[in-house]
Amino acid sequence: MKPPPPNALVNKVLALTLLLLVFAGSLGLGAVWVRQEIFQTANRSRALRTQLAEIERRLDEMNAEVASALNPAALMRLNETMRLGLVSPREMQVVRVAGSPELRLAAKRSREAFTLATATGEFSFRVVNASYIR
Repeated sequence: MKPPPPNALVNKVLALTLLLLVFAGSLGLGAVWVRQEIFQTANRSRALRTQLAEIERRLDEMNAEVASALNPAALMRLNETMRLGLVSPREMQVVRVAGSPELRLAAKRSREAFTLATATGEFSFRVVNASYIR
């Protein structure tokens, strides 16, 4: 048996060193790529937060405009400028409803679903969003 040539060990060491460098380089490129993705995601998140703040600001402005337009004094002023001849409702024309409007609407939906099912003879039940029922 012949012993391996002395440069065979050097070739294996060089090959393993080259493989280690390629592996370390790919890990480095992967780390750079992950950092770049994190940076891009942070920028998109920041842009969305800015856009959301702008939309909330505009929504607050619209709510303020609606509130000022529905102000009774503003409505009376518009009534006078447009000469509509409208009058404020008297107290006997105002109906005050006791209880929660959400519960009343949920009960109404349930009644409508049940009466529709009994009228058609079809007794299938559907789930109504009851997240607002306490």
